[in-house]
Amino acid sequence: METGGNGPPKPIWNIVMVSAIAAGIQFGWALQLSLLTPYVQTLGVPHVWAAFIWLCGPISGLLVQPIVGYFSDHCTSRIGRRRPFIAAGACLVAMAVFFVGFAKDIGHRAGDSLDNPTKPRAVAVFVTGFWILDVANNMLQGPCRAFLADLSGSDHKRMRVANGWFSFFMAIGNVLGYAAGSYSNLYKLLPFTTTTACDVYCANLKTCFIIDIVFLLSVTITAITTVKETPLKSNGSLDEGEGGSSEPFIGEIVKAFKTLKKPMWILLLVTCLNWIAWFPFLLYDTDWVGVEVFGGKVNGSSREQKLYDDGVRAGALGLMINSIVLAFMSLGLEPVSRLIGGVKNLWGVVNFILAAGLAGTVWITKVAEAWRAKQGPQILTSPPTNVKSFALAVFGLLGIPLSVTFSIPFALASIYCADAGGGQGMS
Repeated sequence: METGGNGPPKPIWNIVMVSAIAAGIQFGWALQLSLLTPYVQTLGVPHVWAAFIWLCGPISGLLVQPIVGYFSDHCTSRIGRRRPFIAAGACLVAMAVFFVGFAKDIGHRAGDSLDNPTKPRAVAVFVTGFWILDVANNMLQGPCRAFLADLSGSDHKRMRVANGWFSFFMAIGNVLGYAAGSYSNLYKLLPFTTTTACDVYCANLKTCFIIDIVFLLSVTITAITTVKETPLKSNGSLDEGEGGSSEPFIGEIVKAFKTLKKPMWILLLVTCLNWIAWFPFLLYDTDWVGVEVFGGKVNGSSREQKLYDDGVRAGALGLMINSIVLAFMSLGLEPVSRLIGGVKNLWGVVNFILAAGLAGTVWITKVAEAWRAKQGPQILTSPPTNVKSFALAVFGLLGIPLSVTFSIPFALASIYCADAGGGQGMS
């Protein structure tokens, strides 16, 4: 197993158990993507500044994943190379979402005024928790994918199947997270979440994150206790083969860039362009529905706020539809790729679908604006059914390229890394 992709593949149930951690990871991500952009604005952070808070995701991914990958490949813990980092990442996620969910309460106890629309102490707690959360997510997700590559051995098809299962469980986590985020009475399960500083919307958010903590820790503990690893010996070898090199971290990173082959450079470039396209949609999708499609405002009149909240919930429903499409497409990636001539052709086709879906958001915005202009500024009502249906259809359509983005690039990276003799932590 722990041969950096050179050993025999392990039973498929091992892959399924480790992949299930993705459901716990993505449950929290779904809550982040659907609820936190609107939530941070209730703390007094202007809409334009919310994007800077989200910079943590790509920054932590750029810095944390290579470092964690390196130390994971060279870890000599008696419980294995991947499991210590998976366990630590899950614990950090639990701590971070507590800070995010209880930011208003902590800020109020620290001196934030309920009458002041800007709550600086709550913002400080939220941003701290949010950055820890992104670091922890990257610390958790990287070793999980590396563990799947270890379990797949040298079987390239098994690597694609493993990443397909990981993508499938990400979709399951998305569905559960978006469903929880769109249900407005979830706080009634935990009545103590409603406090002086925390209204119903905030209490729902806290309840969602408490459920996230329990869910993530449950699937993580189950996976790391049932799927075993062969420890890396202190001389850098495994019981069943050889591990990574003993070259220092910076030297290994520099060497990796110098020796990258053309297919890997193309893979990195296309993946980079993919995420440049994805991030604006993923960060502002529910906000887009609330503001541009429904015509609501976070800090507007009571009717405008109601329209915004309705739009955010409609966006959460769209994300749930997106995740259902993602789940089915993830399980069908292997036969679909064979049907159209391989995974590279599949990746090319879905990139055109991604472009069409993103272009569709512009068209829907224009249609919604034209409808509101026709109604007049005094009439504040939800958009017609056809506009809402088109918006939900775009969410569903984008589930197809998202399933490929979550699986094919990682599978190809594992294959290229294994062929080049690299570790599955990507070091």
